[in-house]
Amino acid sequence: MLGFLVGYVVFCLPGSASGVSARGAAGLRLPCPLPPLPRAAPALLPERPFLLVPPEEEEEEEEEEEEGGEEGERGAPAAPRRRFPQALIVGVKKGGTRALLEFLRAHPDVRALGAEPHFFDRGYAKGLAWYRNLMPRTSEGQITMEKTPSYFVTKEAPRRIYNMSRDTKLIVVVRNPVTRAISDYTQTLSKSPGLPGFQALAFKNLSTGLIDTSWSALRIGIYAKHLEHWLRYFPVSSFLFVSGERLVSDPAREVGRVQDFLGLRRLVTDKHFYFNQTKGFPCLKKPEGGGGRPRCLGKSKGRPHPKIDPQVIQRLQDFYRPFNLKFYQMTGQDFGWD
Repeated sequence: MLGFLVGYVVFCLPGSASGVSARGAAGLRLPCPLPPLPRAAPALLPERPFLLVPPEEEEEEEEEEEEGGEEGERGAPAAPRRRFPQALIVGVKKGGTRALLEFLRAHPDVRALGAEPHFFDRGYAKGLAWYRNLMPRTSEGQITMEKTPSYFVTKEAPRRIYNMSRDTKLIVVVRNPVTRAISDYTQTLSKSPGLPGFQALAFKNLSTGLIDTSWSALRIGIYAKHLEHWLRYFPVSSFLFVSGERLVSDPAREVGRVQDFLGLRRLVTDKHFYFNQTKGFPCLKKPEGGGGRPRCLGKSKGRPHPKIDPQVIQRLQDFYRPFNLKFYQMTGQDFGWD
């Protein structure tokens, strides 16, 4: 007697000597006993919600697994290959994301894309295979990363990243939202000298002090509202919230926290940094062994901010305070902005 298990329905070929019959799915009586359901059957269920994942994306990931495993022939280490990022710096603009990425790139087990790919906000239609092909090649044990700060404020980004991998580690560099807004304005002003004044853009009505949250420079800083959307897809444990202020005042401490979060050895320490008084930012020292040179952020970083009326700053601080307090509750961290 031969039996075959298809899903949970048993079909038996005729010719059993047992003389015992069973009723199959189509109502036929089969001349063999029904075998018990195997205990491993639940493994046939999907390991993650499949309704959110477009079929073509799943197929691309499966093809990658077939193309190359973690070991080469005869157990030799596999050659470096392009992988989806295991960690993303998703925000925020003018929070210190470039500085953090450059500090992490000093770690030998981190390989990061230098340019911002903007895949999960602007280029998603190009497909995951295109995105993966942008990534640097990594060996087993190395981490692939990229940073695009606009992801944090893009409504579709959390779902799209979840569909790529629900295990993605998410890093958000945050900064006092008032200071961040002024820095954002300063950057835009450097590219568009004819831009209206900060105060004119920040308020819908100057006499009543009504804030214009449609202006992106102010909207980005409502961190609690953006985080609420992300928490529909990822638990808080998937995030690390980095203080942009401490990244300047104590870079080794904040980078140490990031290394722990990523499961990396703490190889980037205080001996790697020095403070550049001219730029007002920490820089990476010259690598040991005499090769290379000190690495500082580009000339676009550390621009002097325009002078803003103190009453305008106070009004913005009052506006952000309830959102900041909620953000502290959501993250379990007090960033000391109030």
